[in-house]
Amino acid sequence: MPLLIKNGEIVTADSRARADIFCEGETITRIGAGLEAPPGTRVIDASGKYVFPGFIDPHVHITLPFMGTLAKDTYETGSRAALVGGTTTLIEMCCPSRSEDALAGFEHWMAQAAGRSACDFTFHMGATRFDAKAESELREIVRRGISSFKVFLAYKGAFGIDDTELYRTLALARELGVVVTAHCENETLVAERQKELLAAGKTDPGQHHESRPPAVEAEGVHHLMTFAEMTGAHAYIVHLSCKRALDEALAARRRGVRVSIETLIQYLVLDKTFAERPGFEGAKYVMSPPLRDKSNQAVLWNGLRDGFIQTVATDHAPFDFEGQKRMGAADFTKIPNGIPSLEERINLMYTCGVLAGRIDLHTLVNVASTQVAKTFDLFPRKGAIQPGADADLVVFDPDYRGFISSKTHHMNVDYSAFEGWKIMGRPSAVTVRGELAVLDGRFVGAPDRGRFLKRAPSRA
Repeated sequence: MPLLIKNGEIVTADSRARADIFCEGETITRIGAGLEAPPGTRVIDASGKYVFPGFIDPHVHITLPFMGTLAKDTYETGSRAALVGGTTTLIEMCCPSRSEDALAGFEHWMAQAAGRSACDFTFHMGATRFDAKAESELREIVRRGISSFKVFLAYKGAFGIDDTELYRTLALARELGVVVTAHCENETLVAERQKELLAAGKTDPGQHHESRPPAVEAEGVHHLMTFAEMTGAHAYIVHLSCKRALDEALAARRRGVRVSIETLIQYLVLDKTFAERPGFEGAKYVMSPPLRDKSNQAVLWNGLRDGFIQTVATDHAPFDFEGQKRMGAADFTKIPNGIPSLEERINLMYTCGVLAGRIDLHTLVNVASTQVAKTFDLFPRKGAIQPGADADLVVFDPDYRGFISSKTHHMNVDYSAFEGWKIMGRPSAVTVRGELAVLDGRFVGAPDRGRFLKRAPSRA
C-alpha cells in the first residue's frame, strides 16, 4: 500500500524543511509540498511533528550466550521494542566463542533472526579466533554480505583474542575493506584486579567499576590504536565510556589512524553511583566498560556535538534482575553484564540531549542514524530521507509526555534501568520500508517484516 506522510517537518543530519513524503514499493519516491494521495494510499498526518529517517542501533545483543546464561530477548521481542523506540535497523554482534567456528556461528545467528524480526537487521561478525580455517570462513562471511568484524580485547578464554590474532584480523580487514569494531579493555588488568578485590572480600556490584577503571579502558584503546596504525585498518571503538579513553582515540586520529568512536546512551545519562546502590540494586547497572564518574558525561555529549564521537548505540544485553543478575549476589564477577536500553535510546537522547541543549536535532539524527549508515555501508539506503532511500521513517511527537517503566516497555526483561524517568517526546508512527510498524506507542506491523541487509565493504 502506498504511504503519504503529510505536513511534517523533515529533519535530517544536515537539513530541515516542511514537506510531504510519498512512498511506494518500499522506498521514498517523492518529497514536496502539497503532494496528493492516490486512491488506496495510507495517509499519516504529521502536523506539529518531526519526521526523521529510521534510526539504526549499531551495537545490540539479541542472541547472546554469556556468563552461563542467555539474554532474555528474542528477535520477536527485541525487534518490536526497537521499533516502538524508533529504531528500524539493528546491527547485532554475532559472537561465537573461541571454540566455535565462525561460519557456523554466523549461520546460527542468522537463523535466530530470519523470519522472526519485525525490523531490518545485519551483523558485525565476531572474530574470536584467528587461524587458517577462521580466515577462510571470515572471507566467506564477507562474501555473504557482512562488512564489519568484532574483536574483544577482554573476556579472556571466551571471546578474547591474543595479539597475533588481533594483528592478523586487522590485516585481513584492511585487505577486504572491512571495519573492525573492538571492545577495548586490557583483559589481564581486569583479571588481576578482580582477583585482588575478591580476595579482599569486596564482592558488591560497585566493585565492578574498581576492577576495570578508566585506565584499563584507555590502555585497551591505546593498544588497539597501535595495531590499527601498523595495519592501516579502519577501527571502530565500541561503547567508549570516558574522557581518558577518548583522549587516546583522538590522539591516534590526529596521527592519521582511521578510527570511528561509539558511545552509549547509558554513559550519557547514568553514572557509577547507580551501580553502587545498596541492597544489590546496583547489579541492574553492571555493564562493561562500567558506568563512569558523572564528570565524563559532559565530555561525551560535547564529543557528539563537536563530531569527535560518531555514533550512539545501546549495547543492548537484556538479563533479568531476578534469576540472572542475582547469579552474582556473592561475587560481582558473576553478574551478567548489560543494561537493556534498546527501546529508550532515542527518547532519552531527545529528552536529555536535545531539550537540555546538549545537542541539536541534526546531531541526534546524525549519530543515531546517518553516521551509522555511512560507517557500515548502509547509506543512502538507510539513514537518509531522499528519493530511492528505504522508506524507514519516524514521525516524532515532541509534545508527548510520559514515563519509562518495565510495566509498559516491550523488552523481555523484568526491570528498567530508567524506571520512573520522565520522557518528553516519542515516536508516534514508525515505518519499515513503507509499511506502518508502530502507531501511538503500539506495535501494529508485520512480525516478520525484517530483512537481512547485505553490505558490500567500502574500499575507501
